[in-house]
Formats: sequence, C-alpha cells, structure tokens
Amino acid sequence: MAVADPTLETEASMHAAGARFVIGIDEVGRGAIAGPVAVGLCVVDVTVGAHPAGLRDSKMLSEKRRVELAPLTAAWAVHTSVGLASALEVDQIGIVAALGLAAKRGLVALHEAGADIGASVVLLDGSHDWLNPALSSPLRVQTRVKADRDCSSVAAASVVAKVHRDSLMIEADALRPGYGWAGNKGYGSAEHLAAITTLGATDLHRRTWLKTSA
Repeated sequence: MAVADPTLETEASMHAAGARFVIGIDEVGRGAIAGPVAVGLCVVDVTVGAHPAGLRDSKMLSEKRRVELAPLTAAWAVHTSVGLASALEVDQIGIVAALGLAAKRGLVALHEAGADIGASVVLLDGSHDWLNPALSSPLRVQTRVKADRDCSSVAAASVVAKVHRDSLMIEADALRPGYGWAGNKGYGSAEHLAAITTLGATDLHRRTWLKTSA
C-alpha cells in the first residue's frame, strides 16, 4: 500500500491557531554507534507553498534522492538548520539529553539566521518532548507520532539532517578508513562491528554503546 506524501495540513492548523512560524524538527543518527546525533530544523510559514516534489521522510528516500532534495528543501523553507551533538557528548550525557543539546544548537543557528523563535511553535516528531528540558526558556511544542511521514516541515527537517550527517560520516571514512562509514554511516553493520574488533574504537565511536572498546 502506497504511503501518502506529507502535507502542510498540521502546520496550517497551527498557523490558524496563532503560530506565525512552525519549526518542524526531526533527528537522525539516534541509533548509530559512531558519529554525532543530528537534529534537523525547518521553519515554515503560511507563504511557503507546496513542498518540493518527491519530499518524503528521509528513511523512505534513496541516498541519491535525498542529496538532490536537500538544497531544494532549504530553498523552499523560510530557514533550515542542523544541530549536532558529538559521540563523546552522547557518552557523557546520554542520547536523550544529546538530542536536546543538538536541537538547542540548531535553534541558536536559526536565531542567528534571523528566525523569530519566540513567534514559532515546534512540531516535533514522536510522542516525547525531549526538547524543552534542554532549554532555559521553554518553547511551545506539539509532538506528533509519524510527523516525519505526514508533515512537510518535519519530513524536510529529516532530509536536511540526514544529508548533513551522512556527509560528515563520508568525510570521516576518508580520514579513518576501515570502518565502512561511507556505506553504513556509523550504524552497526556486520562490517562495522568486525572492524571495531580488528581495529579498535575511535574517538567517533559512542564507546558506552559498544560491548567492548579499545
């Protein structure tokens, strides 16, 4: 059964309820054993119009299509940004707090780009608000399960974040060859796990996530 394209229906209802801007937020790299966790943020308002053709949750797109869509998505949105939390930070504070830290950094980047955060409502993928505990001043947050599939702003955030994080892992693969990061992007593939056994863990590995670390 075909999955419907995302729409701006949820965002439109939030605009109608008084939100000048909606910030769609999604994370990528949560389950990886190496590399940062990345949080994508996509700001939309009532003027943005239809999203780029073919936009979907990043998990439903090929790598080639994601790379093609990322600049189109950034041009469509009012603003986009990606915040990161490193593997070391994931180890030190845990994945949920690291998600909040990455999102906070993404919000700072939006603010510096001119986004009006105070006039925005956040549309957060999932059922748990992991964002506000990381902020000194809480934001209006609406969680939605499968927002990355159903809501254009969140699907866009997922694509922007995925392409950004993947590019970092491809660069890291060239600097630390042998782990297959250009292909597995830091996730625990058989090749990746075998390389850790042979070569040991690196500074890009989430060492607390590994059964053994060098």
